Amino acid sequence: MVVPELRPWRAARPHVARFADAVRPRLARTAAAVRPRLARLRPSRPAGVATTAGPRITRSVARPGTWRFTVVAATAGTVLAAGAVTAAGPWDSTGQRTAEQDRAVALEATRGADHGGTRGNAGTPPRGPGTAPSAPSVLTGLGGGATTVKSVPGGKALSGTLAPLLKTPAFGDRSASVVDVSTGRSLYADGPADAFTPASTTKIATAAAVLAALGPDHRLTTRATYEPDTKEVILVGGGDPTLTARKKDTTGSASLRDLAARTAAALAERGVREVTLSYDTTLYPGGERHPIGVNPNIALITPLMADEARTDDSVSGPADRVPDPAADAARKFGALLKEHGVKTTPPGPSKSTTRADTLATVSSPPLATLVERMLTHSDNDLAEALARQTAIATGRRADFAGGTAAVRTQLQKLGVPLKGTAFKDASGLDRRNRLTTGLLTALLVKSGDPARPELRPVLTGLPVAGFTGTLTGRYADGAAGVVRAKTGTLTGVNALAGTVVDREGRLLAFAFLATGTTDPTAAQAALDKAATALAACGCR
Repeated sequence: MVVPELRPWRAARPHVARFADAVRPRLARTAAAVRPRLARLRPSRPAGVATTAGPRITRSVARPGTWRFTVVAATAGTVLAAGAVTAAGPWDSTGQRTAEQDRAVALEATRGADHGGTRGNAGTPPRGPGTAPSAPSVLTGLGGGATTVKSVPGGKALSGTLAPLLKTPAFGDRSASVVDVSTGRSLYADGPADAFTPASTTKIATAAAVLAALGPDHRLTTRATYEPDTKEVILVGGGDPTLTARKKDTTGSASLRDLAARTAAALAERGVREVTLSYDTTLYPGGERHPIGVNPNIALITPLMADEARTDDSVSGPADRVPDPAADAARKFGALLKEHGVKTTPPGPSKSTTRADTLATVSSPPLATLVERMLTHSDNDLAEALARQTAIATGRRADFAGGTAAVRTQLQKLGVPLKGTAFKDASGLDRRNRLTTGLLTALLVKSGDPARPELRPVLTGLPVAGFTGTLTGRYADGAAGVVRAKTGTLTGVNALAGTVVDREGRLLAFAFLATGTTDPTAAQAALDKAATALAACGCR
Protein backbone atom coordinates (compact mmCIF):
# COMPACT_ATOMS: atom_id res chain seq x y z
CA MET A 1 0.00 0.00 0.00
CA VAL A 2 1.48 3.35 -1.01
CA VAL A 3 1.06 5.91 1.73
CA PRO A 4 0.49 9.64 1.07
CA GLU A 5 2.92 12.11 2.57
CA LEU A 6 1.89 13.98 5.73
CA ARG A 7 2.44 17.74 5.77
CA PRO A 8 4.19 17.88 9.17
CA TRP A 9 7.05 15.88 7.67
CA ARG A 10 7.92 18.25 4.88
CA ALA A 11 10.04 20.62 6.92
CA ALA A 12 11.74 17.81 8.85
CA ARG A 13 12.38 15.54 5.85
CA PRO A 14 15.89 16.77 4.89
CA HIS A 15 17.12 16.50 8.49
CA VAL A 16 15.66 13.08 9.04
CA ALA A 17 17.00 11.82 5.72
CA ARG A 18 20.53 12.97 6.55
CA PHE A 19 20.32 11.32 9.95
CA ALA A 20 19.02 8.08 8.47
CA ASP A 21 21.83 8.01 5.88
CA ALA A 22 24.39 8.52 8.63
CA VAL A 23 23.20 5.72 10.89
CA ARG A 24 21.93 3.18 8.37
CA PRO A 25 25.22 1.25 7.93
CA ARG A 26 25.66 0.92 11.66
CA LEU A 27 22.08 -0.17 12.20
CA ALA A 28 22.32 -2.71 9.43
CA ARG A 29 25.21 -4.34 11.28
CA THR A 30 23.22 -4.27 14.51
CA ALA A 31 20.14 -5.74 12.86
CA ALA A 32 22.20 -8.54 11.34
CA ALA A 33 23.55 -9.41 14.76
CA VAL A 34 20.16 -9.29 16.49
CA ARG A 35 18.07 -11.08 13.86
CA PRO A 36 19.19 -14.65 14.70
CA ARG A 37 18.41 -14.14 18.37
CA LEU A 38 14.94 -12.73 17.66
CA ALA A 39 14.27 -15.68 15.35
CA ARG A 40 15.11 -18.10 18.15
CA LEU A 41 12.80 -16.21 20.49
CA ARG A 42 9.81 -16.42 18.17
CA PRO A 43 7.26 -18.84 19.71
CA SER A 44 5.61 -21.55 17.68
CA ARG A 45 2.03 -21.08 16.63
CA PRO A 46 -0.35 -23.75 17.91
CA ALA A 47 -2.87 -24.80 15.32
CA GLY A 48 -6.54 -24.21 15.69
CA VAL A 49 -6.39 -21.31 18.13
CA ALA A 50 -9.36 -19.04 17.69
CA THR A 51 -8.89 -15.32 17.54
CA THR A 52 -9.65 -13.29 20.64
CA ALA A 53 -9.16 -9.91 19.07
CA GLY A 54 -11.64 -7.43 20.45
CA PRO A 55 -13.37 -4.43 18.91
CA ARG A 56 -11.57 -1.57 17.27
CA ILE A 57 -10.67 1.37 19.49
CA THR A 58 -12.18 4.62 18.24
CA ARG A 59 -9.64 7.35 17.46
CA SER A 60 -8.71 9.70 14.68
CA VAL A 61 -6.65 7.65 12.26
CA ALA A 62 -3.86 8.77 10.01
CA ARG A 63 -2.58 6.23 7.53
CA PRO A 64 0.74 4.69 8.53
CA GLY A 65 3.81 6.49 7.29
CA THR A 66 6.29 5.12 4.76
CA TRP A 67 10.05 5.09 5.46
CA ARG A 68 9.46 8.20 7.60
CA PHE A 69 7.36 6.11 9.99
CA THR A 70 10.36 3.90 10.67
CA VAL A 71 12.89 6.74 10.87
CA VAL A 72 10.87 8.43 13.63
CA ALA A 73 10.74 5.15 15.49
CA ALA A 74 14.50 4.95 15.44
CA THR A 75 15.33 8.52 16.30
CA ALA A 76 12.88 8.71 19.20
CA GLY A 77 13.72 5.28 20.57
CA THR A 78 10.20 4.06 19.79
CA VAL A 79 8.00 3.73 16.74
CA LEU A 80 5.15 6.22 16.73
CA ALA A 81 2.08 6.18 14.56
CA ALA A 82 2.30 8.08 11.30
CA GLY A 83 2.48 11.80 11.87
CA ALA A 84 3.66 11.47 15.48
CA VAL A 85 6.72 13.57 14.76
CA THR A 86 4.52 16.58 15.44
CA ALA A 87 5.03 15.92 19.16
CA ALA A 88 5.65 18.88 21.41
CA GLY A 89 9.41 19.48 21.66
CA PRO A 90 12.13 19.86 22.40
CA TRP A 91 13.38 18.34 19.15
CA ASP A 92 16.81 18.77 17.64
CA SER A 93 17.57 19.33 13.95
CA THR A 94 17.28 15.60 13.21
CA GLY A 95 13.78 15.32 14.58
CA GLN A 96 14.88 13.45 17.70
CA ARG A 97 13.75 14.29 21.23
CA THR A 98 16.82 15.97 22.71
CA ALA A 99 16.36 14.29 26.07
CA GLU A 100 16.41 10.87 24.43
CA GLN A 101 19.34 11.78 22.24
CA ASP A 102 21.39 12.85 25.26
CA ARG A 103 20.49 9.61 26.99
CA ALA A 104 21.45 7.50 23.98
CA VAL A 105 24.80 9.28 23.71
CA ALA A 106 25.50 8.72 27.39
CA LEU A 107 24.60 5.05 27.17
CA GLU A 108 26.68 4.57 24.02
CA ALA A 109 29.70 5.88 25.92
CA THR A 110 29.23 3.09 28.50
CA ARG A 111 28.11 0.42 26.02
CA GLY A 112 24.57 0.75 27.25
CA ALA A 113 25.28 0.42 30.96
CA ASP A 114 23.36 2.51 33.45
CA HIS A 115 25.49 3.02 36.54
CA GLY A 116 23.14 5.42 38.25
CA GLY A 117 22.02 3.14 41.05
CA THR A 118 18.33 3.69 40.32
CA ARG A 119 15.96 1.87 42.63
CA GLY A 120 12.40 0.91 41.81
CA ASN A 121 9.20 0.75 43.85
CA ALA A 122 8.64 -1.60 46.73
CA GLY A 123 8.89 -5.17 45.52
CA THR A 124 11.02 -4.31 42.47
CA PRO A 125 13.59 -7.07 41.97
CA PRO A 126 17.29 -6.15 41.98
CA ARG A 127 18.79 -4.87 38.76
CA GLY A 128 20.23 -7.34 36.34
CA PRO A 129 23.66 -7.35 34.73
CA GLY A 130 25.53 -4.06 34.81
CA THR A 131 26.00 -3.97 31.04
CA ALA A 132 22.94 -3.68 28.87
CA PRO A 133 23.01 -3.98 25.08
CA SER A 134 24.76 -1.07 23.40
CA ALA A 135 22.76 2.02 22.53
CA PRO A 136 22.31 1.28 18.81
CA SER A 137 19.95 -1.57 19.77
CA VAL A 138 17.44 1.08 20.83
CA LEU A 139 17.28 2.03 17.17
CA THR A 140 16.52 -1.46 15.89
CA GLY A 141 13.75 -1.16 13.35
CA LEU A 142 15.26 1.58 11.22
CA GLY A 143 14.91 0.48 7.63
CA GLY A 144 15.71 2.99 4.96
CA GLY A 145 14.10 2.91 1.59
CA ALA A 146 10.85 1.16 2.43
CA THR A 147 7.95 2.40 0.38
CA THR A 148 5.21 0.12 1.63
CA VAL A 149 3.82 -0.77 5.03
CA LYS A 150 3.60 -4.37 6.24
CA SER A 151 0.22 -5.82 6.96
CA VAL A 152 -1.21 -5.69 10.46
CA PRO A 153 -0.66 -8.82 12.62
CA GLY A 154 -3.54 -11.26 12.48
CA GLY A 155 -5.59 -11.93 15.60
CA LYS A 156 -5.53 -15.74 15.24
CA ALA A 157 -1.77 -15.96 14.84
CA LEU A 158 -1.17 -13.45 17.63
CA SER A 159 -3.46 -15.40 19.93
CA GLY A 160 -1.52 -18.56 19.16
CA THR A 161 1.66 -16.79 20.22
CA LEU A 162 0.48 -14.98 23.35
CA ALA A 163 -2.17 -17.25 24.86
CA PRO A 164 0.23 -20.04 25.94
CA LEU A 165 2.61 -17.52 27.50
CA LEU A 166 -0.12 -15.76 29.46
CA LYS A 167 -1.56 -19.01 30.83
CA THR A 168 1.50 -19.43 33.03
CA PRO A 169 1.05 -20.66 36.63
CA ALA A 170 3.00 -17.53 37.65
CA PHE A 171 -0.20 -15.52 37.21
CA GLY A 172 -3.42 -15.77 39.17
CA ASP A 173 -6.10 -13.77 37.40
CA ARG A 174 -4.95 -11.86 34.35
CA SER A 175 -6.03 -9.49 31.62
CA ALA A 176 -4.34 -8.62 28.34
CA SER A 177 -4.81 -6.28 25.40
CA VAL A 178 -2.76 -5.68 22.24
CA VAL A 179 -3.66 -2.90 19.80
CA ASP A 180 -2.13 -1.65 16.54
CA VAL A 181 -1.19 1.98 17.27
CA SER A 182 -1.43 3.31 13.73
CA THR A 183 -5.00 2.08 13.20
CA GLY A 184 -6.41 1.58 16.71
CA ARG A 185 -7.41 -1.97 15.78
CA SER A 186 -7.57 -4.47 18.67
CA LEU A 187 -5.39 -7.48 17.80
CA TYR A 188 -5.60 -9.53 20.99
CA ALA A 189 -7.96 -9.24 23.92
CA ASP A 190 -8.22 -11.43 26.99
CA GLY A 191 -10.60 -9.78 29.45
CA PRO A 192 -9.71 -6.21 28.39
CA ALA A 193 -12.68 -4.81 30.33
CA ASP A 194 -11.86 -6.67 33.53
CA ALA A 195 -10.57 -4.27 36.19
CA PHE A 196 -7.48 -5.22 38.20
CA THR A 197 -5.11 -3.53 40.60
CA PRO A 198 -2.74 -1.78 38.17
CA ALA A 199 0.14 -0.82 40.51
CA SER A 200 2.40 1.78 38.88
CA THR A 201 0.87 1.44 35.40
CA THR A 202 -1.60 3.91 36.95
CA LYS A 203 1.00 6.56 36.10
CA ILE A 204 0.13 6.22 32.40
CA ALA A 205 -3.34 7.54 33.21
CA THR A 206 -1.92 10.29 35.42
CA ALA A 207 0.47 11.35 32.65
CA ALA A 208 -2.22 11.54 29.98
CA ALA A 209 -4.55 13.48 32.27
CA VAL A 210 -2.09 16.17 33.33
CA LEU A 211 -0.80 16.67 29.78
CA ALA A 212 -4.36 17.01 28.51
CA ALA A 213 -5.18 19.54 31.24
CA LEU A 214 -2.04 21.70 31.18
CA GLY A 215 -0.08 20.94 28.01
CA PRO A 216 3.56 19.83 27.68
CA ASP A 217 5.09 23.30 28.14
CA HIS A 218 3.60 24.10 31.56
CA ARG A 219 6.08 24.64 34.43
CA LEU A 220 5.75 24.54 38.22
CA THR A 221 7.02 27.71 39.90
CA THR A 222 8.43 28.21 43.40
CA ARG A 223 8.41 31.83 44.64
CA ALA A 224 9.96 33.96 47.33
CA THR A 225 7.75 36.90 48.31
CA TYR A 226 8.28 39.85 50.64
CA GLU A 227 5.81 41.52 53.00
CA PRO A 228 7.33 45.01 53.41
CA ASP A 229 5.20 45.91 56.44
CA THR A 230 6.51 43.00 58.49
CA LYS A 231 9.82 42.38 56.72
CA GLU A 232 8.73 38.79 56.16
CA VAL A 233 10.17 36.64 53.37
CA ILE A 234 7.83 33.79 52.47
CA LEU A 235 8.92 30.72 50.51
CA VAL A 236 5.81 29.79 48.52
CA GLY A 237 5.49 26.19 47.38
CA GLY A 238 4.29 25.74 43.81
CA GLY A 239 3.96 21.97 43.86
CA ASP A 240 7.36 21.11 42.38
CA PRO A 241 8.79 18.01 44.13
CA THR A 242 11.84 18.13 41.84
CA LEU A 243 13.04 21.44 43.35
CA THR A 244 16.62 20.76 44.43
CA ALA A 245 18.93 22.17 47.10
CA ARG A 246 21.96 20.20 45.91
CA LYS A 247 25.15 21.88 44.73
CA LYS A 248 25.40 19.61 41.73
CA ASP A 249 22.27 18.66 39.84
CA THR A 250 22.15 16.67 36.61
CA THR A 251 18.37 16.61 36.25
CA GLY A 252 17.82 20.21 35.14
CA SER A 253 15.57 20.83 38.14
CA ALA A 254 14.75 24.24 39.58
CA SER A 255 17.40 25.20 42.15
CA LEU A 256 16.68 26.39 45.68
CA ARG A 257 20.21 27.80 45.66
CA ASP A 258 19.43 29.97 42.66
CA LEU A 259 16.24 31.14 44.31
CA ALA A 260 18.14 32.10 47.48
CA ALA A 261 20.78 34.02 45.51
CA ARG A 262 18.15 35.97 43.56
CA THR A 263 16.14 36.61 46.71
CA ALA A 264 19.18 37.94 48.55
CA ALA A 265 20.02 40.21 45.62
CA ALA A 266 16.46 41.58 45.57
CA LEU A 267 16.60 42.22 49.32
CA ALA A 268 19.94 43.98 48.95
CA GLU A 269 18.37 46.37 46.45
CA ARG A 270 15.84 47.24 49.15
CA GLY A 271 18.56 47.62 51.75
CA VAL A 272 17.19 44.69 53.77
CA ARG A 273 19.64 42.34 55.48
CA GLU A 274 17.48 40.79 58.21
CA VAL A 275 14.05 39.18 57.75
CA THR A 276 11.46 36.93 59.28
CA LEU A 277 11.40 33.70 57.28
CA SER A 278 8.14 31.81 56.65
CA TYR A 279 6.83 29.22 54.22
CA ASP A 280 3.49 28.82 52.46
CA THR A 281 1.98 25.41 51.67
CA THR A 282 -1.61 26.53 51.15
CA LEU A 283 -1.65 25.42 47.50
CA TYR A 284 -2.56 21.91 48.71
CA PRO A 285 -5.34 21.74 51.31
CA GLY A 286 -6.19 18.58 53.18
CA GLY A 287 -4.14 15.61 54.33
CA GLU A 288 -0.49 15.18 53.39
CA ARG A 289 0.02 11.49 54.12
CA HIS A 290 -0.64 8.84 51.49
CA PRO A 291 -3.18 6.17 52.53
CA ILE A 292 -0.40 3.55 52.70
CA GLY A 293 1.12 5.51 55.61
CA VAL A 294 4.78 6.17 56.26
CA ASN A 295 6.64 4.45 53.44
CA PRO A 296 10.05 4.95 51.79
CA ASN A 297 8.36 5.00 48.38
CA ILE A 298 6.71 8.38 48.98
CA ALA A 299 7.12 11.52 51.10
CA LEU A 300 4.40 13.59 52.68
CA ILE A 301 2.52 15.26 49.85
CA THR A 302 3.11 18.98 50.17
CA PRO A 303 3.58 21.75 47.56
CA LEU A 304 6.95 22.66 49.07
CA MET A 305 9.83 20.20 49.33
CA ALA A 306 13.42 19.91 48.21
CA ASP A 307 14.76 16.79 46.51
CA GLU A 308 11.53 14.94 47.26
CA ALA A 309 12.41 15.16 50.97
CA ARG A 310 15.04 12.44 50.55
CA THR A 311 17.59 12.07 53.35
CA ASP A 312 20.25 10.64 51.03
CA ASP A 313 21.62 11.63 47.61
CA SER A 314 19.25 9.39 45.63
CA VAL A 315 17.06 10.82 42.89
CA SER A 316 14.62 7.94 42.45
CA GLY A 317 13.34 4.82 44.14
CA PRO A 318 12.64 4.23 47.84
CA ALA A 319 14.50 6.31 50.42
CA ASP A 320 14.04 7.57 53.95
CA ARG A 321 12.25 10.95 53.98
CA VAL A 322 12.35 13.93 56.33
CA PRO A 323 9.29 14.11 58.62
CA ASP A 324 8.32 17.68 57.55
CA PRO A 325 9.36 18.34 53.93
CA ALA A 326 8.14 21.96 53.82
CA ALA A 327 9.87 23.02 57.02
CA ASP A 328 13.02 21.23 55.89
CA ALA A 329 13.03 23.08 52.56
CA ALA A 330 12.49 26.40 54.34
CA ARG A 331 15.39 25.71 56.74
CA LYS A 332 17.66 24.95 53.79
CA PHE A 333 16.48 28.14 52.11
CA GLY A 334 17.28 30.13 55.27
CA ALA A 335 20.77 28.64 55.43
CA LEU A 336 21.35 29.58 51.79
CA LEU A 337 20.16 33.14 52.43
CA LYS A 338 22.63 33.36 55.32
CA GLU A 339 25.45 32.46 52.91
CA HIS A 340 24.45 35.59 50.96
CA GLY A 341 24.49 37.80 54.02
CA VAL A 342 20.79 37.72 54.90
CA LYS A 343 19.95 36.95 58.54
CA THR A 344 16.67 35.06 59.08
CA THR A 345 14.57 33.76 61.91
CA PRO A 346 13.81 30.02 62.18
CA PRO A 347 11.07 29.43 59.56
CA GLY A 348 7.43 28.89 60.39
CA PRO A 349 4.22 28.37 58.39
CA SER A 350 2.44 31.41 56.98
CA LYS A 351 0.53 32.59 53.91
CA SER A 352 1.70 35.03 51.30
CA THR A 353 -0.87 37.81 50.82
CA THR A 354 -1.82 39.75 47.73
CA ARG A 355 0.14 42.69 49.16
CA ALA A 356 3.41 40.77 49.01
CA ASP A 357 6.02 41.57 46.39
CA THR A 358 7.59 38.71 44.43
CA LEU A 359 11.35 38.82 45.00
CA ALA A 360 12.39 35.88 42.84
CA THR A 361 11.09 32.71 41.18
CA VAL A 362 12.47 29.44 39.85
CA SER A 363 10.56 27.09 37.57
CA SER A 364 10.66 23.37 36.95
CA PRO A 365 11.50 21.79 33.61
CA PRO A 366 8.51 21.65 31.21
CA LEU A 367 5.69 19.30 32.08
CA ALA A 368 6.73 17.02 29.21
CA THR A 369 10.06 16.44 30.96
CA LEU A 370 8.40 15.91 34.34
CA VAL A 371 6.03 13.33 32.85
CA GLU A 372 8.93 11.51 31.23
CA ARG A 373 10.81 11.47 34.54
CA MET A 374 7.73 10.19 36.36
CA LEU A 375 7.25 7.32 33.91
CA THR A 376 10.88 6.37 33.42
CA HIS A 377 11.71 6.18 37.12
CA SER A 378 8.19 5.41 38.41
CA ASP A 379 8.35 8.55 40.55
CA ASN A 380 5.52 8.38 43.09
CA ASP A 381 6.08 11.85 44.56
CA LEU A 382 5.91 13.41 41.12
CA ALA A 383 2.82 11.40 40.18
CA GLU A 384 0.86 12.66 43.18
CA ALA A 385 2.05 16.23 42.54
CA LEU A 386 0.92 16.08 38.91
CA ALA A 387 -2.53 14.83 39.90
CA ARG A 388 -2.89 17.85 42.20
CA GLN A 389 -1.78 20.14 39.40
CA THR A 390 -4.52 18.58 37.27
CA ALA A 391 -7.01 19.34 40.02
CA ILE A 392 -5.87 22.97 40.29
CA ALA A 393 -6.05 23.42 36.51
CA THR A 394 -9.64 22.19 36.47
CA GLY A 395 -10.89 24.07 39.52
CA ARG A 396 -10.93 21.13 41.94
CA ARG A 397 -9.56 20.84 45.46
CA ALA A 398 -5.90 19.81 45.34
CA ASP A 399 -6.10 16.73 47.56
CA PHE A 400 -6.39 12.98 46.94
CA ALA A 401 -10.09 13.08 46.10
CA GLY A 402 -9.79 16.18 43.93
CA GLY A 403 -6.70 14.89 42.12
CA THR A 404 -8.17 11.51 41.22
CA ALA A 405 -11.50 13.09 40.22
CA ALA A 406 -9.65 15.50 37.94
CA VAL A 407 -7.67 12.67 36.36
CA ARG A 408 -10.85 10.75 35.66
CA THR A 409 -12.53 13.81 34.15
CA GLN A 410 -9.63 14.41 31.78
CA LEU A 411 -9.67 10.77 30.69
CA GLN A 412 -13.39 11.02 30.01
CA LYS A 413 -12.68 13.98 27.75
CA LEU A 414 -10.13 11.86 25.87
CA GLY A 415 -12.87 9.33 25.14
CA VAL A 416 -11.12 6.27 26.55
CA PRO A 417 -13.05 3.37 28.19
CA LEU A 418 -13.47 3.92 31.94
CA LYS A 419 -16.18 1.38 32.83
CA GLY A 420 -15.22 -0.55 35.96
CA THR A 421 -12.21 1.62 36.79
CA ALA A 422 -11.50 3.25 40.14
CA PHE A 423 -8.85 5.85 40.96
CA LYS A 424 -7.71 6.16 44.57
CA ASP A 425 -4.33 7.76 43.97
CA ALA A 426 -2.17 8.90 41.06
CA SER A 427 0.93 6.81 41.70
CA GLY A 428 -0.49 3.28 41.90
CA LEU A 429 0.64 2.66 45.47
CA ASP A 430 -2.97 2.32 46.61
CA ARG A 431 -4.15 -1.26 46.13
CA ARG A 432 -7.76 -0.06 45.76
CA ASN A 433 -7.06 1.34 42.29
CA ARG A 434 -8.72 -0.56 39.48
CA LEU A 435 -7.82 -0.18 35.79
CA THR A 436 -8.36 -2.30 32.69
CA THR A 437 -5.92 -3.34 30.00
CA GLY A 438 -8.39 -1.90 27.50
CA LEU A 439 -8.01 1.53 29.12
CA LEU A 440 -4.21 1.33 29.20
CA THR A 441 -3.86 0.40 25.54
CA ALA A 442 -6.44 3.03 24.58
CA LEU A 443 -4.32 5.68 26.35
CA LEU A 444 -1.18 4.50 24.58
CA VAL A 445 -2.95 4.61 21.22
CA LYS A 446 -4.31 8.07 22.00
CA SER A 447 -0.79 9.22 22.87
CA GLY A 448 0.39 8.15 19.41
CA ASP A 449 -2.46 9.96 17.67
CA PRO A 450 -1.19 12.75 15.39
CA ALA A 451 -4.20 14.79 16.50
CA ARG A 452 -2.99 14.74 20.15
CA PRO A 453 0.70 15.76 20.04
CA GLU A 454 0.50 17.10 23.60
CA LEU A 455 0.22 13.50 24.83
CA ARG A 456 3.42 12.31 23.15
CA PRO A 457 5.51 12.33 26.39
CA VAL A 458 3.39 9.38 27.54
CA LEU A 459 5.21 7.34 24.90
CA THR A 460 8.63 8.98 25.03
CA GLY A 461 8.74 8.63 28.82
CA LEU A 462 8.25 4.86 28.86
CA PRO A 463 11.36 3.01 30.10
CA VAL A 464 13.41 1.39 27.33
CA ALA A 465 14.00 -2.33 27.86
CA GLY A 466 17.58 -2.94 28.91
CA PHE A 467 18.43 0.75 28.90
CA THR A 468 16.50 3.15 31.10
CA GLY A 469 14.60 3.51 34.34
CA THR A 470 12.75 0.55 35.80
CA LEU A 471 13.59 -1.64 32.77
CA THR A 472 17.35 -1.08 32.98
CA GLY A 473 18.12 -4.55 34.30
CA ARG A 474 15.51 -6.45 32.31
CA TYR A 475 15.47 -7.99 28.82
CA ALA A 476 19.22 -8.72 28.83
CA ASP A 477 18.42 -11.80 26.72
CA GLY A 478 15.24 -10.52 25.11
CA ALA A 479 13.90 -7.52 23.20
CA ALA A 480 16.27 -4.90 24.63
CA GLY A 481 15.76 -1.55 22.94
CA VAL A 482 12.58 -2.67 21.19
CA VAL A 483 10.15 -2.89 24.10
CA ARG A 484 9.19 0.32 25.94
CA ALA A 485 6.92 -0.17 28.92
CA LYS A 486 5.73 1.06 32.29
CA THR A 487 6.18 -1.51 35.01
CA GLY A 488 3.89 -2.14 37.95
CA THR A 489 4.78 -4.14 41.06
CA LEU A 490 3.00 -4.61 44.37
CA THR A 491 2.81 -7.70 46.55
CA GLY A 492 0.72 -10.15 44.52
CA VAL A 493 0.45 -7.74 41.58
CA ASN A 494 2.60 -7.59 38.43
CA ALA A 495 1.86 -5.40 35.44
CA LEU A 496 3.45 -4.21 32.22
CA ALA A 497 2.04 -1.76 29.67
CA GLY A 498 3.75 -0.06 26.77
CA THR A 499 4.73 -0.33 23.13
CA VAL A 500 6.76 -2.74 21.04
CA VAL A 501 7.94 -2.84 17.46
CA ASP A 502 7.09 -6.22 15.97
CA ARG A 503 9.18 -8.08 13.40
CA GLU A 504 7.29 -6.43 10.56
CA GLY A 505 8.01 -2.93 11.85
CA ARG A 506 4.54 -2.26 13.25
CA LEU A 507 4.09 -0.36 16.50
CA LEU A 508 1.87 -2.29 18.91
CA ALA A 509 0.50 -1.08 22.22
CA PHE A 510 0.10 -3.76 24.86
CA ALA A 511 -1.01 -4.08 28.47
CA PHE A 512 -0.76 -7.10 30.76
CA LEU A 513 -2.21 -7.05 34.28
CA ALA A 514 -1.80 -10.00 36.65
CA THR A 515 -3.04 -10.32 40.21
CA GLY A 516 -2.74 -13.08 42.77
CA THR A 517 0.87 -13.72 41.78
CA THR A 518 2.84 -15.64 44.39
CA ASP A 519 6.29 -15.52 42.79
CA PRO A 520 7.11 -11.95 41.65
CA THR A 521 10.28 -13.02 39.86
CA ALA A 522 8.49 -15.67 37.82
CA ALA A 523 5.58 -13.31 37.11
CA GLN A 524 7.91 -10.57 35.94
CA ALA A 525 9.77 -13.02 33.70
CA ALA A 526 6.46 -14.17 32.20
CA LEU A 527 5.48 -10.59 31.38
CA ASP A 528 8.86 -9.98 29.75
CA LYS A 529 8.52 -13.15 27.68
CA ALA A 530 5.12 -12.03 26.44
CA ALA A 531 6.44 -8.62 25.39
CA THR A 532 9.49 -10.23 23.79
CA ALA A 533 7.21 -12.59 21.85
CA LEU A 534 5.39 -9.57 20.42
CA ALA A 535 8.72 -8.13 19.27
CA ALA A 536 9.69 -11.40 17.58
CA CYS A 537 6.28 -11.99 16.03
CA GLY A 538 5.19 -11.18 12.50
CA CYS A 539 1.96 -12.98 13.42
CA ARG A 540 0.16 -12.73 10.11
